[in-house]
Amino acid sequence: MSLLHIKDGVDLTCIKAELLDGLLTSAVVFHVAEAVLVVTALKDGTHKIGSLHYRGYAADLRARDIPKGKLAPLLETMKAALGSAFDVLLEYDSNNVPHFHIEYDKGHNGGKDNP
Repeated sequence: MSLLHIKDGVDLTCIKAELLDGLLTSAVVFHVAEAVLVVTALKDGTHKIGSLHYRGYAADLRARDIPKGKLAPLLETMKAALGSAFDVLLEYDSNNVPHFHIEYDKGHNGGKDNP
């Protein structure tokens, strides 16, 4: 059984080592929580201007298959496991479908200097 799944079509060409490390750590957190980590977006997809997705430092992770009661505890466990160099958010799309957003943000000014 694989701990880390990548959704078909996700572009892996720009992923930075720091983000890869964060994804592997997140995969262990998901596994302990009896959930499957699926990367749904890296630089592909539509992200706001200045997003670290476009520089290979951010990823979106599927959360729709995780019971609602496990989302907040999983978010807090991911934050603790990834540490202060990462921002970890639980976001919802326009259809109220949740996903986790993780980004390696140490020294990147919150993405404000990105194209």
